[in-house]
Amino acid sequence: MLERNKIILSGKVQGVFFRKFICENAVKLGLKGYVKNTADRNVEAVFEGEKEKIKSMIELCRKGPESAKVENIKIIKEKFQHEKGFRRLN
Repeated sequence: MLERNKIILSGKVQGVFFRKFICENAVKLGLKGYVKNTADRNVEAVFEGEKEKIKSMIELCRKGPESAKVENIKIIKEKFQHEKGFRRLN
């Protein structure tokens, strides 16, 4: 089953190659969507794809790259929008 999840990551998530980490792993898992920094120093990502692959991606995000420290992940289910590819914004 295909679904779409938006996640908001907070903690030490900017300036630690988190967006690159998310892009590389999302592409490996075949997910579509985007990742971007937010003005409030969080990272926002949207994943579209198979439910199990999104679940795997969220687990990877809980750990993050070595220099990151994730304090909180907010997961928001959204309506599927047929994203094309995975991209890094801003």
